[in-house]
Amino acid sequence: MTADLKLGLMLGYWTKGPDDQTEAVLAAEDVGFHSVWTAEAYGSDAFTTLSWYAARTSRIKLGTGLVQLSARTPAATAMSAATLDGLSGGRLLLGLGVSGPQVVEGWYGVPFPKPLARTRDYVDIVRRIWKREVITSDSEHYPLPYPGGTGLGKPIKLLMHPVREDIPILLGAEGPKNVELATQIADGWLPIFYHVERGEELYKESLAGAPDGFEVACPVTVVVNDDVAAAVEFVKWTLAFYIGGMGAENLNFHLNVIGRFGFAEEAKVVQGHFMTGDREAAMRAVPDELADGIALCGPVDRIKERLEMWRNSPVSTMLVGGVRNPDHLKALADMVHG
Repeated sequence: MTADLKLGLMLGYWTKGPDDQTEAVLAAEDVGFHSVWTAEAYGSDAFTTLSWYAARTSRIKLGTGLVQLSARTPAATAMSAATLDGLSGGRLLLGLGVSGPQVVEGWYGVPFPKPLARTRDYVDIVRRIWKREVITSDSEHYPLPYPGGTGLGKPIKLLMHPVREDIPILLGAEGPKNVELATQIADGWLPIFYHVERGEELYKESLAGAPDGFEVACPVTVVVNDDVAAAVEFVKWTLAFYIGGMGAENLNFHLNVIGRFGFAEEAKVVQGHFMTGDREAAMRAVPDELADGIALCGPVDRIKERLEMWRNSPVSTMLVGGVRNPDHLKALADMVHG
């Protein structure tokens, strides 16, 4: 239970520009938000946009929500993270995730299999780099020095001295084994969706071994609107896209997690409509209970009431998405901080 719930501002992807959210970030910092988060898929990268906001702030923590493992070698991620952490005075929170096979193999051109083993090896190398160890690895996925090529590769240690050698790492995970892995090798978990009324029971076993201080930083779309149905519909559009379009028909991790929340049949209907090109029907097929359970929708009083369920959940940091209005950010901060 998280009576001391923290707030983060989830900016997500930068899809078209200019899309400078400095005003919202400064407003969030001013009212006491814990962190600001950027994301990447196959467009804007997370580090560059986060650096932009790092240079314009002084206190708010800086989260990648998340950086894709296959986009960079462990060394490249460790370098970027240590650099940004140093420039910002030790404010980085490094969110990492494997993404999915469509992006990993279709965009980055590297194999997807064995995501848990790859994640474990990746995190191990990144942490050792920050400690300025001379890096060697017999990992199947990230062997160092590289066993082919010229044969001239040599073990190297990080040239710079990091501000912190223990930058917090949070893992994006959806499946039970991935979530359990996060409790074993990371400082926190980044779920893409969490149903406030069904999530605790679903993830109880996976989170059972989480150490003290383990972070659960969860994106939660907040839609302030006196018309609750209209607010819920806004969330349903996003859910329809993730269920129907962010994954292959026979392998979609987002669809699977929605199924584990108890909406498997409905999710298949949503996917079917989306695959045939009828996005409006896909949105209509998303259950209201699903959309309302993963988000905060409606007038301020209703949001305040439902916020108590999140406060009493395993979620320790709510990553607020969809809100840019400084007045709404302050209202949320007031609700959480009293």
